[in-house]
Amino acid sequence: MKKISVLLLLASVATSAFAQIKDFDFKIYGQVRGDLFYNSRANEESVDGLFYSYPKDHNYDAAGKDLNDTDNSNMYLLYTRLGIDLKGPKIGNANTTAKIEFDFRGSGSTLSVVRLRHAYFNLNWGKSSVLVGQTWNPLYGDVAPQILNLNMGSPFQPFGRAPQVRYRFNNSALQLTAAAVWQSQYLSNGPDGKSNKYIKNSCIPEFYFGADYKTSNFIIGAGVDVLSLVPRTQSTVTTEDGTALTYKVDERITTISGEVHMKYTSPLWYIAAKSVLGSNLTQTSMLGGYGVKSVDAVTGEQKYSPNRNSSSWVNVVYGKKWKGGVFFGYMKNLGTDDAVSKMYGTGTNVDQLISGSAEITYNIPHWKIGVEYNYTSAYYGDLNNSNGKIINTHSVGNNRIVASVLYTF
Repeated sequence: MKKISVLLLLASVATSAFAQIKDFDFKIYGQVRGDLFYNSRANEESVDGLFYSYPKDHNYDAAGKDLNDTDNSNMYLLYTRLGIDLKGPKIGNANTTAKIEFDFRGSGSTLSVVRLRHAYFNLNWGKSSVLVGQTWNPLYGDVAPQILNLNMGSPFQPFGRAPQVRYRFNNSALQLTAAAVWQSQYLSNGPDGKSNKYIKNSCIPEFYFGADYKTSNFIIGAGVDVLSLVPRTQSTVTTEDGTALTYKVDERITTISGEVHMKYTSPLWYIAAKSVLGSNLTQTSMLGGYGVKSVDAVTGEQKYSPNRNSSSWVNVVYGKKWKGGVFFGYMKNLGTDDAVSKMYGTGTNVDQLISGSAEITYNIPHWKIGVEYNYTSAYYGDLNNSNGKIINTHSVGNNRIVASVLYTF
């Protein structure tokens, strides 16, 4: 509470200062949010279970009991947040705006610490605009599920915020988007786990190009994403006599992903869907990665083949004060184009994921109270080295219940 009081005081001082600056306008907004969850099984997750992905595979002890077959539950208010929207003076013909938003999620396994969510400025000339800063990865876009789970449909829906430079062109109902994207909090997976060094050493940002057709209550569009990473810059090879030799290597893995999406909204209905054909989109909280297809016998330099995944979801919500909603998601591991010896990534031993949820929420001005039930089944198996697919599969399921209360301002 002391941290929250200090932050509110700083926000009050900042807004008072802005009020005294000519041509500046601002709005403070935020939420106090509490989430109580229950799982029937141990899961792949982050934020100590608040950000849920999918159930873990069997892990048997000496007596044949599954160590991951354990109930777990907790309550957190980490996604309480505070933000400021700013409007500033024009630069030439461009309207200027900015956003700063933070929550208390923390980083890694360190929770209840202030974390930056959004921080950017935007220059808008009417038909075109340029955004510089951290906001949603373009693959998340303007189409996402309306669900209580904080994962927002991940790992079927791309999820993550990233530093970027984004250009948008709007002409009547047509919107074109081009963005160069880097990594900060949501990272690619690789030989050394999740790290920003793969894109840092690449010196090439992630690129996104998209097009949308928009009306007052309908969106349909598609996008293409290109990601080029450097998995390693050096390799250590052990000779037959046990000597460890280190070599500088030149490695790179470049992947192309595509997505299509649609959304319909009305006073009573929310209908949305997205399908992603992804290659190595682990920086957006999705499953995937890449496999080693060849190794230089002298230097240990590796060449890679991307793992492809198909992920789709649909979300339907109906109501105004009382809202009922359903969500369905499906992911399929499509393997690699080449034979591989091993894999780097997230969930590379999962053949498919199937998920379904139902929720009911009560909504009045400034308040949202709801409960959601979700069942997710993960199909684990063995790597087929000839094509990177998963064979000899078995399913593992998890029942999840989430209850949430939000007070927004």
